[in-house]
Amino acid sequence: MDLHVTLEGRGDLAAQVYRQLLDAILDGRLRSGERLPPTRELAGRLEISRNTVALAYDRLVADGFLVGRAGAGTFVSAEPVRGRAAPKGVVLPRTVWRDIGTPPTTPHAPYDFRVGMPDPRLFPMESWRRLVARELRAGAATYGDPAGYEPLREAISRHIGISRSVHANAGDVLITNGAQQALDLIGRVLIEPGAVVAVEEPGYPPARLLFRSLGARVAGVPVDAEGIDVQAIPKTARIVYVTPSHQFPLGTPMSLARRAALLTWAERRRAVVIEDDYDSEFRFGDRPLEPLQSLDRAGRVIYVGSFSKTLLPMLRLGFLVAPASLAPALRTARQLSDWHGELPTQAALARFIDEGLLARHIRKATREYAARHAMIANTLQEDDRLRPIPSTAGLHLCARLAPGVSVRPMRGVALERLEAYCGETPAQPGLVLGYGAITRERIPEGLRLLRRSLRMSASPEPPVSLP
Repeated sequence: MDLHVTLEGRGDLAAQVYRQLLDAILDGRLRSGERLPPTRELAGRLEISRNTVALAYDRLVADGFLVGRAGAGTFVSAEPVRGRAAPKGVVLPRTVWRDIGTPPTTPHAPYDFRVGMPDPRLFPMESWRRLVARELRAGAATYGDPAGYEPLREAISRHIGISRSVHANAGDVLITNGAQQALDLIGRVLIEPGAVVAVEEPGYPPARLLFRSLGARVAGVPVDAEGIDVQAIPKTARIVYVTPSHQFPLGTPMSLARRAALLTWAERRRAVVIEDDYDSEFRFGDRPLEPLQSLDRAGRVIYVGSFSKTLLPMLRLGFLVAPASLAPALRTARQLSDWHGELPTQAALARFIDEGLLARHIRKATREYAARHAMIANTLQEDDRLRPIPSTAGLHLCARLAPGVSVRPMRGVALERLEAYCGETPAQPGLVLGYGAITRERIPEGLRLLRRSLRMSASPEPPVSLP
């Protein structure tokens, strides 16, 4: 053990050693049963006499904090040691952090309709292990490019060019730890204190909270059947965050006319549009519309993508495609925040894409998710207390509650309320059901429990909070 002890002056050295070892034990840095260095070894490191260290050890043994074992050494006492309470402190975060608090989470349940959770059983784990093991054996041990592993950037540019019609080369792509880091980097580069950022209402809460934490004034803009209401975007907004391929959480795509209107607005206002294309790989019908990025002729769209839904959330892999004018600043922001992501994982993903494994996985997963989507949509349409919103892509669908309908608390069913995605009042009563984490076999019973929980009241009332 490389035990750190600092001595000052030539005063009572044994007392100094005693006090620092005692602090380490009380703080939990030295744990019960841990072996201390021999007195001769520690004395040599500290350049003091062995008797001085032995005196400190003997005192700690006498106090019950250490125990000596003949022929084995000196150990921290196996008896429980009461840890020293950490000071509460007087340093407080900025006010915005006290307001934001901790975003709520929906706990796991037997009938799991949580949003944004892909099915790990569909992922080709053996193929992934093979690719990661190969990269680990290669043994790259240097710092990498903050923009990401170049072969992965090349593979992503080809993949999104073919599958999503995004116009980009490897130099336009920056690898991130998921979409949330991409939004953070964009905000660091573009958001001035007090700047207005427009977001969809209802929309994605982590994006709204992130922009607020960076000093922005966030304005919710209503969403209708065609997407964000461009005419309702504040004139002072300089950033607009949208999910046009599969609006989150309603699930509707932004119409081509509304996309054109948004781009025209951005060019006229010299604003930036952040296009979050978080799960559009999974499409069950209808031809996909052109992404904003491919329609953009003025260089005002930043395209954000993620592999959290197509692969696994734990891998923390995402990317952004930005206009060339922003690339240097975004690259520097990545370097200053955490330099770069895990190179073996990035290299494995590059091979995963190039070997066709990603495309094969998406085809397989899409078939399964389409079946789950159809099962849920058909069941919801049979209940006049629910008004499902048409959706043909992604890992979730949304249903509004009919007037006067509320939801009783349910045991064993995890789902999310539409109200949780509304940042401004009035909240919209409804349900958001994910189908990535629940198997087809469990869907019918989960929906039966859900429908049993619905109740009509004599007069409209807000829904009861779900567990």
